[in-house]
Amino acid sequence: MFVSILKFIFQMIFLLLIAPLFTGIIRKIKSKIQHKIGASIFQPYYDLIKLLKKDLVVSSTSSWIYTVAPYVYFITSLAAAMCLPIIYQFKGFSFYTDLLVIVYLLVAGRIFMALAGLDTGSTFGGMGSSRELLVSALVEPALFLIIITVGANPEVASTSVFSIYEYAVKESIGAFSTVNILLFVAMLMVMIAESSRIPVDDPSTHLELTMVHEAMTLEYSGRHLAFIEMGSYIKQLVFMTFMANILIPVGLNMENILAGLSIYLLKLLVITFLAAIIEINTVKFRLFSLPNYAAIALIISVLGFLTRFVLI
Repeated sequence: MFVSILKFIFQMIFLLLIAPLFTGIIRKIKSKIQHKIGASIFQPYYDLIKLLKKDLVVSSTSSWIYTVAPYVYFITSLAAAMCLPIIYQFKGFSFYTDLLVIVYLLVAGRIFMALAGLDTGSTFGGMGSSRELLVSALVEPALFLIIITVGANPEVASTSVFSIYEYAVKESIGAFSTVNILLFVAMLMVMIAESSRIPVDDPSTHLELTMVHEAMTLEYSGRHLAFIEMGSYIKQLVFMTFMANILIPVGLNMENILAGLSIYLLKLLVITFLAAIIEINTVKFRLFSLPNYAAIALIISVLGFLTRFVLI
């Protein structure tokens, strides 16, 4: 049990250390493709350190929700990340490591952030909250169908991460099956939406009429904003880890920790590169075009669902 706790702590620290890195890599890839120098891949770390050093500016009209929301968002994102296997899956925590638990943890963080956007009475905060919940409602059917399809495997017959992980370790040769490829594409679209990236949202914009996630955080500063940013980085990593270790279960539970970490990071880099390529070749969609985007993700996940039962 003591060894499992040490592994758990190691995995948590590892997640916290690498989460901001992939946002920096996406920015760097985009800069290189555009023939720009761009910021360092470690710029997100510098930004977090700078925010932690700054003073807090709190609206006089805000309540306890405004103060608590950044910490809830960070903790729920981290808890969701720890439910997924990085190198190890912990049997002692299998009672709560369910894919549906992960979804609801992320939903809890999103709801608190939406309430915080409304709490200060800012027009832009309210607009951002409504848009954030709209995007979430649009892509969640595809997300749930992906989870159901993964759990519908007769060898698993469960949405328990532990059961899925055990099967994935034994059957890693089937990682590139038609079902997994379809689910991977659908989850990539869901990740882009949930991470507020182009073409659903633009995390670098401060144009009020186009902001979604950023509009909710306009009133935040200092360490509050740092925890929100870190929560967003971890949330993005949750979806990337799902794709890397559930849909492409290669290199799991290896005896050599460094080899396992290297394979995991390599898979994350491939997903990061795909996300960057999508961003650089698309533009931000209009708000009323987002249902079409969500519909495509849902159709692909439906195809994966049907393919699962055709192959059975």
